[in-house]
Amino acid sequence: MPKRLVLSALTLFAAQTAGRNMTKAAYVAVTVGVGVMVLLTVAPAYEAAHLWVDTVLWACWAYFVFEWAVRLRHARTAQRGWGYALSGRGLVDAAAAIAVPLALVCGADPRTAWLLAILWVLKVVPGIPGLRQLRRVLVIESGPLLSVLVIFLMVLFLASVAVYFFEREVQPGTFGSVPAALWWAVATLTTTGYGDVVPITLPGRLVAALVMICGLGVFGLWTGILATGFAAETRRDNFLKTWESVSKVPFFAALGPSAIADVTHMLRTMDLPPRTMIIRKGQQGDCMYFIAAGEVEVDLPGKKVRLSEGAFFGEMALLGNNLRSANITTTRLSKLLVLDLVDFRLLMARHPDLAQTIDAEANRRALENE
Repeated sequence: MPKRLVLSALTLFAAQTAGRNMTKAAYVAVTVGVGVMVLLTVAPAYEAAHLWVDTVLWACWAYFVFEWAVRLRHARTAQRGWGYALSGRGLVDAAAAIAVPLALVCGADPRTAWLLAILWVLKVVPGIPGLRQLRRVLVIESGPLLSVLVIFLMVLFLASVAVYFFEREVQPGTFGSVPAALWWAVATLTTTGYGDVVPITLPGRLVAALVMICGLGVFGLWTGILATGFAAETRRDNFLKTWESVSKVPFFAALGPSAIADVTHMLRTMDLPPRTMIIRKGQQGDCMYFIAAGEVEVDLPGKKVRLSEGAFFGEMALLGNNLRSANITTTRLSKLLVLDLVDFRLLMARHPDLAQTIDAEANRRALENE
């Protein structure tokens, strides 16, 4: 029996490892492995615990080899072996498994070879939530970003030539050539300013001041472009998620695409865990809710009513009585669509049929509660 349980656990572990997502074990292996690799560079610590350090590093490496082998086998079984092997994830998995042994075989010192364990960090990259969004932003905003890059390079070379012209005679060892001046231009334009190389003539300092100001402008443009792109992508993702949720609510089923889009802009989503108090009796009502998924419980005098997917609540406080008349709590993980008071009135004005439905349901509930 224990043997069967062990085999079952190993099978499940292998199946999880074969998937595209990072497992908890992989995150632990990356964190521990890279941490111990850093410890390897601290001579006193390594000398005191070199056996433990080597053991942990080899154990992490063995896990990554196992992970790579399992994924290769799974991809081969699914008849996409080369597709995985040549993909970004496949190449990272291969590098994580091969880099260190290859360096050792080539004669590298073990402490130097284990520095390649830093490649293990790349295994985390595909699991970063916003990476796909960043890629879309870079593609969409590639034109403006490249334009700013061209401006950056122009300022960089103009500054290098200018400071070379003004400083070459007074500082021939530092600004004796344009390539030598280029280092100063990069450090200044990026507003790093190491201070190891500085112009001393008045024209040179004026050039430096202009370069610093240009650096602020260039990086401000890059930041603004990326921030605007991220904001637009976030709004797009939220709109699509809300649209999907709205389209699943029967209350909005009769609306056309344009009307659903109109409603989607008004609603905001809210994901709540079980046993979360949404509405408290006696509170001021400023919004109503539609249940996109999950279930809530309405605590009425003498009874409790459960509302599930597709239902709505909180409208009575918006229609007349501004105080909430009952406590409402989630019974399980729920996704709600929230319509604020101002948008509620706007929606009622734009879609009288929805207003009639909400009003009729509110009257029915009021009669039941009497």
